[in-house]
Amino acid sequence: MTIDLRSDTVTQPTAAMLAAMGSATLGDDARDGDATVRELEALAAARTGKEDALFVPSGSMANLVALLAHADRGGEVLLDPDAHIARSELGGVSNLAGMFCRALPAARGAVDLDALADALHGSFGAGHARTAVVCMETTHNAAGGAVLPLAHMQAVHRLARDRGVPVHVDGARLFNAAVALGAPAAAIAQHCDSVGFCLSKGLSAPVGSVVCGSRAFIGRARGFRRMLGGHMRQAGPLAAAGIVALTSMVERLAEDHRTAQRLAAGLRALDATLTDPAQVETNIVRVDTGATGRSATEWSAALATRGIRVGAYGRRTLRFVTHRHVGDAEIDAALAAWAAVH
Repeated sequence: MTIDLRSDTVTQPTAAMLAAMGSATLGDDARDGDATVRELEALAAARTGKEDALFVPSGSMANLVALLAHADRGGEVLLDPDAHIARSELGGVSNLAGMFCRALPAARGAVDLDALADALHGSFGAGHARTAVVCMETTHNAAGGAVLPLAHMQAVHRLARDRGVPVHVDGARLFNAAVALGAPAAAIAQHCDSVGFCLSKGLSAPVGSVVCGSRAFIGRARGFRRMLGGHMRQAGPLAAAGIVALTSMVERLAEDHRTAQRLAAGLRALDATLTDPAQVETNIVRVDTGATGRSATEWSAALATRGIRVGAYGRRTLRFVTHRHVGDAEIDAALAAWAAVH
């Protein structure tokens, strides 16, 4: 048996999703609209407290569409240096949006507020470019699933708003953050002008993300979705799975957070240098292999021989991501595999 802990994107749709997909409407969403897609978008808007929403194929497209809809082209994107947009989406930001990222000092995804205040420029001026968008990420992938404090998000939004700069939140795992905070997603999304979230990670839908914002913003975003090739035709079945994800899969994310804690505690018991359970807030466990004498790639290969699949991120970091296909038995198997190949 293989236990896949590389990402929560490996989750399979539930039986309820498959049933909903089989009876979904089949309108042409790119031409006349589709009733099921519209239902998903209305639900997403309601859950995030925004006026409107747009269904897109992926989280990366959600972020790029949002940047374009806020700023058209050009200018700086202010964010932390380890943000997913900066690490994994920079080609789209620079080549397609004509923007460039300016990284600010940050701790666990939270940018330094003084540095942000100094960097914000609401318009072009001598010696500096216009700030196009300020971006935040929660939960923060590279920070091990860290959740941004709401007070910090409020402060970022206030600074940006005072300079006339929009704020976008990359909320690929927005509902993990909401569950960890014990707050509705709208309590997070109130501190930004737009937010995108993924349906196909822990929520287990097969495909898709949603970007949410004002009605005018989403109107612009629809045009950029078309420009980027993101218009889908008979998208009703995919949207139907997304509706099930939002209505029945959010609360159970707490179980993924619990199993991540179990994994982190077990690894720390085997070797205290590997990880700190206190830094595990949601469903991502980052493991530092530096003191083991083996690289992350070597550890990944060794664990694969025992049926455990994990991702190597850099020379000395492994990423384990828990999800609904990983319970206590799977965590115990992963720990046993680590101990066996140590």
